[in-house]
Amino acid sequence: MNFKKNTMFEKLHTTKLSGAGSIFLLLLFVFACREGDKKTKPAEQQGVGKTATAIGQPVKTVLFFGNSLTAGYGLDPSESFPSLIQQKIDSTHLNYKSVNAGVSGETSAGGNARIDWILKQPVDVFVLELGANDGLRGIPVAETRKNLQSIIDKVKAKNPQVELVLAGMQVPPNMGQKYANDFRKMFPDLAEKNDMVLVPFLLEGVGGVRALNQADAIHPTAEGARIVAQNVWSVLEPVLKK
Repeated sequence: MNFKKNTMFEKLHTTKLSGAGSIFLLLLFVFACREGDKKTKPAEQQGVGKTATAIGQPVKTVLFFGNSLTAGYGLDPSESFPSLIQQKIDSTHLNYKSVNAGVSGETSAGGNARIDWILKQPVDVFVLELGANDGLRGIPVAETRKNLQSIIDKVKAKNPQVELVLAGMQVPPNMGQKYANDFRKMFPDLAEKNDMVLVPFLLEGVGGVRALNQADAIHPTAEGARIVAQNVWSVLEPVLKK
C-alpha cells in the first residue's frame, strides 16, 4: 500500500497537468488509499472474530463418539453429520467446536476399550452414537447395554459437569422381533437412567429410504447426512444454549 501511495504521489508532482487534471488524480489517490485500508481489515468489516473476542472464554468441545455413521463413511469429511453440526453451531454463533471421534465398524465393546484414550481431551458435551453394529451382528442386548453404560460411567467420572446426549438406534427384525424391540428400548432406558438427552432415532427419515442411502443401504448419502444432522441438532441446540 505504501508503494502505491508513493508512486501516485510522485506522479502528482512530476506530471504536468491542468488544474482539473491534478484534482482528478488527487481524488483517485485518496480513493485508492481508502480502498486499501478497507482491504487490510476484512474481519472488522464483516464482523468475523468479534464474537469470540467479546466472549473472552475458551471454546467448549462437543465430542461425537460413534461408528461409521458418525465418521461419515463414504462421504467427504465435510459432509459427515458432526461437520454439518459445526456449521449450524457457527451460524448461531455458539462458542463450541465439534470433534468427530467416529470409527467405522466400531462396536460398543470397541468403544468401551477406546474411550479412555479419547477422554484425554476435555469434553463439555458428549454425544454417544454406538450400538448399531452390535445390532447388525446380533450381539446380546444385555452385553451392549453393559458396554454403553461403562462408556457413560467413564465419561461422567472424567468430566463430572459434562452434558450427555444419546443417539437412539433401531435394527430390522432379522434377529427376531423380541431382539429388535429390546434393542430399541435400550436407548431410552439408558437415557432416563443417566439423565441423558435422547435423540429418539438417529436415522429418522433416512433409514430404509433408498434414495437417501448409499449402495450398501446402510450409510446415508450426503443428502441423508443432512437429515441426520438436523435430527441431532433439534436435540443438541437447546443443550448448547443452556
